[in-house]
Amino acid sequence: MPEDLVLRTARNLSHEVGLTAVSPGTGAMLRLLAAAGSARAVVEIGTGIGVSGLWLLRGMRPEGVLTTIDVESEHQRIARRIFTEAGIPSGRTRIITGRALDVLPRLADGAYDLVFVDADATEFAVCVEAALRLLRQGGVLAVHGALADGRVVDPSARDVRTLTIRETLKALRESDDWVPALLPLGAGLLTAVKC
Repeated sequence: MPEDLVLRTARNLSHEVGLTAVSPGTGAMLRLLAAAGSARAVVEIGTGIGVSGLWLLRGMRPEGVLTTIDVESEHQRIARRIFTEAGIPSGRTRIITGRALDVLPRLADGAYDLVFVDADATEFAVCVEAALRLLRQGGVLAVHGALADGRVVDPSARDVRTLTIRETLKALRESDDWVPALLPLGAGLLTAVKC
């Protein structure tokens, strides 16, 4: 699905501030996941400039609310503008500035249909643990960057980021709480449904 002017603008702004936005393919999958689950309540960890948020909002139900968390208030200010330019009513977004690890414990248990993680890979395990609590049964977890730029499959790659991603993938694969799949879209999209 081609990106419209607002998404292209958000992508360009992301690049200008040094952020890597989700690929169009990953965005389309996020939209599909939100639509397939008739998502009304979504948590996004890592607002960025709003590229992934737009894809999620476009897949969610018309009354759905996106709760998006980021430490960078300036990025969120731009994302808010992008959402407005896309015609998203302000009541459909709850933009929270802060560290995800501080904010997530304040969110309600079992109240969310989808959790999207686009955070530092070293926080993946904590975010997945939080997602298990936040998601309703049948809710979906999506984690961006799960292929670690191809290093996940390279046994010689032993950096902290790659090891953390491998451990997260293994934990999800071996858990009775999740039905996972790793999709080779963009930087890799780890998806899982909560049992």
